[in-house]
Amino acid sequence: MTSEEALGEDAPAGRAFVLGLDGIPWYLIERWTESGDLPHFAELLERGACGPLQSTTPATTPLAWPSIATGVNPDKHGIYGFQKLSGEYTHRMYLSEDVRQPELWDILSPALVGNVPMTYPASEIDGTMVSGMMTPELDGRATHPPELAAEIETRVPNYRIGLDWSEYVGREAEFTAALSELVDARRESMELLMERTDWRLFFFVYTAPDRLQHLLWNDEAILDHYKQLDDVLGRVMDYTADLDATLLVVSDHGFGPISTLVSVNRLLEREGYLARRRDTGARGLLSKLGVSRSAVMGALGRVGIDDETLVEYLPRDLLDSVATRMPGEHALYDVEYDGTKAFFHGPGTLFINDSRRFTRGQVDPAEVPQVKRDLTAMLSRVVDPATGERALAIYDGDDLFPTDDASPDLVVRGRGEYQTIQSITEEVFSDSSSKVASHRSEGILLARGPAIEAGATPEGANVVDVAPTLLHALGEPVPENGDGRVLTGLFDPGSEPANRPIERRAYTDEAATATGGTDADFEGVEDRLRGLGYME
Repeated sequence: MTSEEALGEDAPAGRAFVLGLDGIPWYLIERWTESGDLPHFAELLERGACGPLQSTTPATTPLAWPSIATGVNPDKHGIYGFQKLSGEYTHRMYLSEDVRQPELWDILSPALVGNVPMTYPASEIDGTMVSGMMTPELDGRATHPPELAAEIETRVPNYRIGLDWSEYVGREAEFTAALSELVDARRESMELLMERTDWRLFFFVYTAPDRLQHLLWNDEAILDHYKQLDDVLGRVMDYTADLDATLLVVSDHGFGPISTLVSVNRLLEREGYLARRRDTGARGLLSKLGVSRSAVMGALGRVGIDDETLVEYLPRDLLDSVATRMPGEHALYDVEYDGTKAFFHGPGTLFINDSRRFTRGQVDPAEVPQVKRDLTAMLSRVVDPATGERALAIYDGDDLFPTDDASPDLVVRGRGEYQTIQSITEEVFSDSSSKVASHRSEGILLARGPAIEAGATPEGANVVDVAPTLLHALGEPVPENGDGRVLTGLFDPGSEPANRPIERRAYTDEAATATGGTDADFEGVEDRLRGLGYME
């Protein structure tokens, strides 16, 4: 059966497979394809188009994957981190329905979608979906159709949602073995989806490289893992070649070593922009008794109670109430907002505590531009006393996210081997300890297909370019409000996409298939801040 016959007579010709590899940097692929260690990557580089792919700013999973899937920047798709901050200084996990822009699987159908971050709960798309990173558990809300969850549990008994690298500190051999098993199970679930012949878009992500590289930044461990992914790539290359489908291999960001953590909130406190909550009342008593969040969670863990158990069975109000009274290094509950002008929240984002946005705001909205200038100047001057190096890079939120008044005011990221953190530590600078590597801006883009020119190199490719390029390759209009561009340099000059004008269409929320919403039961079990509100 041809691909067109499988799709049906009325469907447009052409298919696309997007293989996502979370956190793989371009320079490692270059190195190990040249050495012959990754034969399938090398074949793709030789016979397809390839080059670096720039991520979002900040370069993080929750911002970048929605940008890949939609072709717009975070101010249009609406995701700024793992947790959505409210005007009352609480937050909840971002959900799939928070994405404000139609995604590729809403436009290209039928679609098979597996393990893509920020897709929980699974949307009721025309096709099949298994939600990815940040899924609490594999149940009917994690898959569409709901009964697919049971099929996965039966067919892939070792299937796991994810792996927490921090649990394996000091047990590296166990970690790499567990990660290898996770990839094997993920591949089995991909193979399960491959049994379905009725699809036009296949979008599947492996998040394991990101997990590995946070803990183990050495050539031997990374190369062994990449060889396993190279085998996965070989399978996908054979599969797409048989269907004459376009293949895109993308990573949401790159990776590199880190050595030093920088507490931005401690900096803000030191410079008078942030007031720390004092340990008075019940909080002060607990502090004097040596009761902290880490001590309590350690004791609960010894009797089998973890963060997820607390989230599952305790109401949000109770968790928040306990957390505000428990001392510990946590920026959300350790800040006294009545005396705070600015605070750092999530992966690289800084908010000015203005009275328009926040219930206890201390800054008049008219003063926000000047406060931003002052903060930018102060943070730009921060130097590590141990090295004399500038530690931080600062970006204006209005420049990065111009269409959204609710966007972060500034983005603050570490330069070089410096990594920003949210916790209010006692010292501004600290050793990165077990976290030895983190995100960089430069990921990968590899492409092969009927219209792709062998040896082509995308110039200045960005994650927002993936969706419009793929849509144009399949004969579909690109989003009218898109921030990305069609990478025309990828196409063979004689191919149909290279010679067809780029069409645009105003894709709206109505163009996306409804998610079905979140019922009251789900609202009580969503992953609220990973327990008592902690996420670094």
